[in-house]
Amino acid sequence: MKSVELGKGRVFVLTIDTDESIKGCIEEFCKSNGIKGAKVTILGGIQRGSTFVCGPSLTNGEVGAPIKPLTYTTDEPTVFLGVGTIFLNEDGEPVMHLHGTLGRQGMSVTGCFRERALAWLTMEVIIEELVGDL
Repeated sequence: MKSVELGKGRVFVLTIDTDESIKGCIEEFCKSNGIKGAKVTILGGIQRGSTFVCGPSLTNGEVGAPIKPLTYTTDEPTVFLGVGTIFLNEDGEPVMHLHGTLGRQGMSVTGCFRERALAWLTMEVIIEELVGDL
């Protein structure tokens, strides 16, 4: 296990509009504002066609190698709530890692938020910067 003590920095509130890439908007905002680490809270609507990873695909109850992701794609606009982190990758670029739950008509799916997720109507994002030796 590894650990590091960080402090609280700036707090930002973003509103992402219909058909904008959620991951793209958040990562670009962090890059433009020099955010190296952050906690992210996100809520709002996800557009039809957004994709989430909701576990590894299993063969005979076992995870294979290489791991194949099990994905879920929304077929209608869906409510979403998620929490995650942003840290710099090996190239010094901010990368968001977000897990959350989406739901519609009494059904919910929980998973890892990846590239293809677009906002529907309004997506609100709170970015709480983490400062210190990252």
